[in-house]
Amino acid sequence: MAARPPVSTLIGRARAAFLDACRLDVETAKPGNVSIASAGHGMTAAQFVASADAAVDALFAPGAKVGARILDAVSRTHEVAGCNTNLGIVLLIAPLAAALDRIDPGDDGAAPLAAAAWRAAAEKVLAQLDVDDARAAYRAIALANPGGLGDPPEQSVHATPTVSLRQAMALAAERDSIARQYANGFADVFGAGLAAVREAPAHRPSLATLNAYLAFLGGWPDSHIVRKHGLALAQSVTLAALEHHMRLRHALAQHHAIEAAALDAWDAHLKARAVNPGTSADLTVATLFVAALCGLPALAPPAPAGERAEPDRNWHGTC
Repeated sequence: MAARPPVSTLIGRARAAFLDACRLDVETAKPGNVSIASAGHGMTAAQFVASADAAVDALFAPGAKVGARILDAVSRTHEVAGCNTNLGIVLLIAPLAAALDRIDPGDDGAAPLAAAAWRAAAEKVLAQLDVDDARAAYRAIALANPGGLGDPPEQSVHATPTVSLRQAMALAAERDSIARQYANGFADVFGAGLAAVREAPAHRPSLATLNAYLAFLGGWPDSHIVRKHGLALAQSVTLAALEHHMRLRHALAQHHAIEAAALDAWDAHLKARAVNPGTSADLTVATLFVAALCGLPALAPPAPAGERAEPDRNWHGTC
């Protein structure tokens, strides 16, 4: 019987999957978000890549508490970026990363993870969060200064928490989609997110990214837009996203060309109004991270050179 590999085998794969997800997030042009092709909101793609590189050690520190991972990752990010580039991503990834400590990686450590087993492990992590996790996370939120998580009347991020991190997040769950993942056990990531990635063709990570992003943005009002611009504008963006998502899904199903011009125009329109669907992007990164470790074909590496062309990493081109 082969010796079981050290947990670091799985953690090494997870680190790579996280960095790939963060890079794909900015390599893929997503309407309203910062990308290599389209800067915006006073930020550049390079800041997001640097932020991921800065946060990875903290997020995947074996045995670390979730709150400690969050605070350390945000602190390291602040040092290199000087602004809030990844608070939402860090809040989502930290419990998912902690759950990996509870998963048997298998005999060779290279097999895809079962999504159901990972989500079950994450649920156990969430159930054991305590007030110390909440205090560390609140310090991280204050450092990133994103405007809060909906700022409920109880357990405001501007005060010292007296409940566990999961309980605090549950109070904000109706106002913030990231907080909702703590309350519902990452139902949106493992549900709508992975379903969208599965719709994308194999070896086409850019299409998987865009499809997941539009699934989130078209599914409900983006929390970041609601905080910055109000519910009415956020709902109008959701309706527009739903239309774009329907067109994209049709193109994927029929192997048609993507409507690049329409997406370009919408991207310019959103950025001209300083509308950034940042929460939808954060959920997309978490989804890509999970999908990669679960071995979904859309995120699988392409065949060796000469057998298949390298996939493009933006929305331009055909399916």
